Amino acid sequence: LDVKAGNGAFMPTVESARELAEAMTAIGRLAGRQVTALIADMNQPLGVAVGNAVEVVEAIQALHGSGPEDFMEHCLHLSAHMLLLGKRAETLEQGRAMAQKAIDNGSAFEKLCQLVAAQGGDVSFVEHPEKLPTAKVIVTVESPYAGTIAGVHARTIGEAAVTLGAGRAQKGDQVDHAVGFMIHKKVGQTVSVGEPLFTIHARDHTQVGQVRQIVQDAFAFSDGPVAPLPLFY
Repeated sequence: LDVKAGNGAFMPTVESARELAEAMTAIGRLAGRQVTALIADMNQPLGVAVGNAVEVVEAIQALHGSGPEDFMEHCLHLSAHMLLLGKRAETLEQGRAMAQKAIDNGSAFEKLCQLVAAQGGDVSFVEHPEKLPTAKVIVTVESPYAGTIAGVHARTIGEAAVTLGAGRAQKGDQVDHAVGFMIHKKVGQTVSVGEPLFTIHARDHTQVGQVRQIVQDAFAFSDGPVAPLPLFY
């Protein structure tokens, strides 16, 4: 189980996430299942993409071995635990090596294609992700400050994505699969004035105006060094 903790998660603290993880693993064991729960950070977005189609593209890139560094590390670590639980690997190190090999030899991507086909999906969208919906307006916002990124508030960015239509504010809302964000800087990374900070994928320029300042304010800056956030606790 991948249990998130942070301002962008259902559980805002590591302590509350640990309580949830313990409850969920206990339920699994009562059902006769071996269960492992990892507590992962969600105080900033994982990877670069926030949305629907943009996240699918990012996932496909990861299966080709070219996903964002933090996203790749997160997935390999989880895969290692899953292979260990499934008794396909004897150690976490072996499980990680197996997962990396599946990416390197293309079998991981091929498995995604098989899963899509088995559910009646159009595999061509996986093989050619450029066919996925794309936003009509794409605007990159540059950093107004120089320094080190001290925070990228995940909940604020997630709520801004809902404003664009990437998620539902109410049950009956329509989801726009093309809209979202690309987050170019993470906690601990340095940034210069004028360097790309984030990119907005929107239906129109009105939407850009609605979320631009909100997302920019989700970034906190420091004049000194800042330690990167952990992927897991």
